Amino acid sequence: MARRSFRDRFLTPPVARAMMSPLGMVLFGVGGAAAILAGLPVVAALGVGAVAWAGRVGAAVPRNPKRDRVEPFVLADPWRKYVVNAQESQQRFDRVVADMSAGPLHDRLRELAGRLADGIDESWRIAKRGNEIANALGRLDTLHAQTELAELRAQIASRPSGMGQPTAAEARTMQALEAQLQSEMRLQATADDARSRLRLLDARFDELVARAVEVSVGSGDSSMLGDDVDALVSELESLRIALDETNQAESGGLSMPSP
Repeated sequence: MARRSFRDRFLTPPVARAMMSPLGMVLFGVGGAAAILAGLPVVAALGVGAVAWAGRVGAAVPRNPKRDRVEPFVLADPWRKYVVNAQESQQRFDRVVADMSAGPLHDRLRELAGRLADGIDESWRIAKRGNEIANALGRLDTLHAQTELAELRAQIASRPSGMGQPTAAEARTMQALEAQLQSEMRLQATADDARSRLRLLDARFDELVARAVEVSVGSGDSSMLGDDVDALVSELESLRIALDETNQAESGGLSMPSP
């Protein structure tokens, strides 16, 4: 999930409700009254009430989700390589920002670096899910299922004329074997698609670093760079969601770990 700035988290309905809530007003009044009873001047009492109200409002500000710890070396290749490459791109982007002089352009690129970090998180989750799918594929005994299905079909076909229809038990067995093979095909297609798309997205990480260098020296468009960073992160989020949905769809037939 993308991390948001404090401003974005402050300008949300929960904070607005907290600012106007009866509880917030009561805290303001109680805090001010307690300060007056303690002998503080009216102005100081109002300050105490404001602090109590601000505490209520501050508690309503949504928190950013904790970032997953990115640990690429627990994954097998090629999933490990994709995460490591993305991390290296982020580090190069951060160095570009660190070498810039202070100013609005530096602040904008630093903001984009934070957004790019969301992309690294998504890349990690995708690679982790892809690694899990690859492991699940390794646990599927599709060769045995193919052999058993072929033998069963041959057995049915070899029966005398007019008796070549499967029994109810044979039909259910064939259906179960075919479902196993279909699951394997779907998971293999998903893993292949995730690999090819992560490879492409890794290349786009590198492209964004090159574009950031251009922007840092005044020969690039920071607005276009921002749009491209958002587009990359959104595509990574979409791929991760698709993989999560694949996991849910196959969970009845495969016991795949949850993230």
